Amino acid sequence: MMDCIEDGSNDPLTAQVSTTSSGDSNVEKKKPTDNMPLADNSLVVDISDALSEKEKVKFTVHTKTTLPEFQKSELLVVRQHEEFVWLHDRYEENEEYAGYIIPPAPPRPDFDASREKLQRLGEGEGALTREEFLKMKEELEDEYLATFKKTVAMHEVFLQRLATHPVFKQDSHLRVFLEYEQDLCAKPRGKMDLLGGLVRSMTTTTDEIFLGATVRDVNDFFEQETSFLQEYYSHLKEAVTKVDRMTAKHKEVADAHIKLSSCITQLATREAPSAERFLTRAADTFDKCRKIEGRMASDQDLKLADTLRYYMRDTHAAKAVLVRRLRCLAAYETANKNLEKARAKNKDVHAPLEVQEAEQAQTEACARFEQLSARAREELIDFRTRRVAAFKKSLIDLAELEIKHARNQQDLFKKSLLILQDCQ
Repeated sequence: MMDCIEDGSNDPLTAQVSTTSSGDSNVEKKKPTDNMPLADNSLVVDISDALSEKEKVKFTVHTKTTLPEFQKSELLVVRQHEEFVWLHDRYEENEEYAGYIIPPAPPRPDFDASREKLQRLGEGEGALTREEFLKMKEELEDEYLATFKKTVAMHEVFLQRLATHPVFKQDSHLRVFLEYEQDLCAKPRGKMDLLGGLVRSMTTTTDEIFLGATVRDVNDFFEQETSFLQEYYSHLKEAVTKVDRMTAKHKEVADAHIKLSSCITQLATREAPSAERFLTRAADTFDKCRKIEGRMASDQDLKLADTLRYYMRDTHAAKAVLVRRLRCLAAYETANKNLEKARAKNKDVHAPLEVQEAEQAQTEACARFEQLSARAREELIDFRTRRVAAFKKSLIDLAELEIKHARNQQDLFKKSLLILQDCQ
């Protein structure tokens, strides 16, 4: 990977973005953050632009830094999803980070569902009125743009987690990712890579069960964390399912408003002029109400469902730290047993080489275990604080948005009633 490079010489998860659509691609643009607050020896990263095409999404990564390792204080590079995965894998493979919670890789951009809906809508255009078709098309385009916005936010939070971590931000691979202007030669994962990822995931789960049953951990802190994270993960998984169901129902309500508006509009064309004006105004009210319901569903998806989904993946990453610690503990216990065997075998020999090697291996295993445990404790405590702050912010933001939408809906109904009274 590196040969290929050399040859070519606050809660970001819920960040709101401005997105426009053009043909088969979506472009997101944010002004460069010239007023980014920078502390001494700091690193600030955001995604200032993103372009969605049929097969890929290109992210423009904007960096401002005072770290001396970087050649420039401000950088702009274009990256694809596979390069984010490449960066995540470099952290995963580094044994020095075994005691740290490695931020989960962002999910692969998936616009297939939205594209299929748009395609089916186009195929069924003849069965719909023009107004109904245009409204449903607008609804699906909004859904597509919301998915795009979420994709950008997930990739941005991954980078910002790395950039704000005191150890991760010093990694040379992150510097290459942020600074190198050419392609990183990261290819999409093939079937064998996906199979390897599945095997690694199954191995982690198996190790979690096996080591939990065979290795006795006498540390109360880590025992409690293990039990808590297992239960917490299952609760998050259930919550994500329920929130997705709630969001889907809100979208169904928005779709129902489209049909109501279309039916009332058709009815208006067959009535007397006096009734036609009344019915046209009523149809317009349902159409505006549909937009409010759609925005409410999008906000619930972004602020609540995505936060729950992200911390479900982050909890899995925290559990992986505990599994790596148990592996290290198992290696330490094996080193102790090997030392005991060597001493028993050579008890009549003064300082034999076999005993010396076993003692050195035991000392190194002990040091690794103690170092990993200390790091893991700090990371788990920080994870507790971080997730509480993130959920607090997301829930406050969601409450404020729902109050705003409720007020807009109330104002809409008040104005509509006055207009309908004038139509009588």
